[in-house]
Amino acid sequence: MVKLFMRKGVGVPAFIVTMMQFMPVWSKLKSVAHTLPYDTILTADYQKGKPFSAEKWQSVKIPTLVVDGGKSHAWMRNAMHSLANVLPNAKYQTLEGQSHMVKPEVLAPVLREFFID
Repeated sequence: MVKLFMRKGVGVPAFIVTMMQFMPVWSKLKSVAHTLPYDTILTADYQKGKPFSAEKWQSVKIPTLVVDGGKSHAWMRNAMHSLANVLPNAKYQTLEGQSHMVKPEVLAPVLREFFID
């Protein structure tokens, strides 16, 4: 299931998925594999460009930080930008040089600024 999701859902090349199976992250991915059907149901249409419904998100009043990585796939960045556009109190930020696997030392200051400042 993880292999299929990584290949078809995320678009990771086959040789990288093969290499990932020998890395420590693979066991972590397998441990959450049971969530992939839900992840797919929630995201599949939006990955294809379906816009988020402003009506569906208008009741979310809490300030929200929507972050993407500048090196992430275009569909991921487009989805995050679209979500930020429909959330009433959203701040959208791109972390340049990052993929969707953001380095903690890059993300921590952004979170600190959002939650504390």
